[in-house]
Amino acid sequence: MLCARPTRITGNPNVSSSFRFAGKALVFFLLILPSVLRAQGAGAEAPYQEVFYPNGKLRLQAYLYKPPGAGPFPVVIYNHGSRRGRERAPTPFVFIGKMLTAAGYVVLVPERRGYGESGGEPFSEAVGQDRGRRFVERMQAETDDVLAALDFLKTVPDADTSRAGIMGWSLGGIVTIFAASRSPAFRAAVDQAGAALTWDNSPAMQHALSAAAARVQIPVLAMDAENDRTTEAVKAVVRELEKRKIPAKLIIYPPYTPAQSAGDIAPGHLIFAAPGAHI
Repeated sequence: MLCARPTRITGNPNVSSSFRFAGKALVFFLLILPSVLRAQGAGAEAPYQEVFYPNGKLRLQAYLYKPPGAGPFPVVIYNHGSRRGRERAPTPFVFIGKMLTAAGYVVLVPERRGYGESGGEPFSEAVGQDRGRRFVERMQAETDDVLAALDFLKTVPDADTSRAGIMGWSLGGIVTIFAASRSPAFRAAVDQAGAALTWDNSPAMQHALSAAAARVQIPVLAMDAENDRTTEAVKAVVRELEKRKIPAKLIIYPPYTPAQSAGDIAPGHLIFAAPGAHI
C-alpha cells in the first residue's frame, strides 16, 4: 500500500469571513479523518437503520447512521456511485457510516432512484451508453432525490440540518456538486473523483459540472488518485471555485493499486472504496 502523501494540494488563501465557519468545519473533518479511518477496522460494524422517504411519486431507500449519545449532531449525506451489474443490490456503505459517526455526524446514505430498493428505473436502463443530454438529466434527477433527503432528515431526532455537509464518490461526486449548486442548505462538500470515469467522453457533463461548480458558494474538498481515468474533472471543479475565491482544496494522491482488479475501471478510482479508505 502507498503512503498517504498527496502529490498536490491547492487552496485559496483569501478566505472571506462569510466562509470561515464552514471552512473551519471542513478543516476539522480533514484533521480527524486519518485517526478515524485507522480506528474504523476495530469492533463490530456500526449499526444503521433502513429508512424510506419520498420524492414525488418515488419511494427511496436509505441507510441512517447515528452517533452514540445525545445530539443534536451535524449531518452528512453520502452519495454512492454506479454499481454496474448490481444496481439493485442494497449497499449501505458501512465503512462510511463508521467513519463519520465516529466523528460525530448523523449520516444518511441514500439509494438514489433505480438503486437498491428505491423506486425508478435503474441507471443502466435509463441512460445506457448515452453521455449527453440523457446522462446529465439523469444526474440532475438523482440530485432531486438527494435534496428530498434533506426534508426527511428534518424529521430525524438529533439531526441538525442547519449544519449539513454533502459528500460523494464517482457519479455521487457529480450529484454532490450539483446539489451544492442548487441548495443553500449545505455548509461544505467533498467531491471524490466525481465524473472521473466519464469526463473524457462527455462534453455535456464537462459543461454541466463546470457550470454547477460556478454556482457553488461553499467550501469544497476535491480528491482523486493520480491513476484514475482522469483527474481533470476534480481539477475543473476547483478551478471554477478559485475563480470566485471560494475556499477549495484539491488532493491528488499517488497511484493506487487495489488488491483486486475491478475490470475496466481505472485502478485509482477505487481508492475511495473501503480497502483504500485508510489512505
